[in-house]
Amino acid sequence: MKEKINGLRKILSINIKKHRELLGLSQEKLAEIAGISSMMMKDIEGCRTWVSEKTLINLASALKTDSYRLLMPETMYENELYRTVLTDLEKTAQKIKEDVETNINKALKLWGKKGKETKKEDL
Repeated sequence: MKEKINGLRKILSINIKKHRELLGLSQEKLAEIAGISSMMMKDIEGCRTWVSEKTLINLASALKTDSYRLLMPETMYENELYRTVLTDLEKTAQKIKEDVETNINKALKLWGKKGKETKKEDL
């Protein structure tokens, strides 16, 4: 039983560290966002302590992920993490595209109000 607990601690530690580094957060900053002490954060990443359900949820939220993903073994998790990152990038790119188109349309309307006839293709 103790081996399973230590295995889960290791999985949690690895996944927290990967997410934290992906977001560019220090242990101290993650601890602050998650509402735990920096010492507890070091103990969690160092596999010296376990977390409560509340702490797990707070860490997942601070890391912008789901709680269950922090407990997934590395081999399963890596593929899932990369798919998630790619999906998030695709959504972000789509949002940027929509924002650009919206701003171009607003600019064209404003420009049209000033008496200039301009088409989107002219830009």
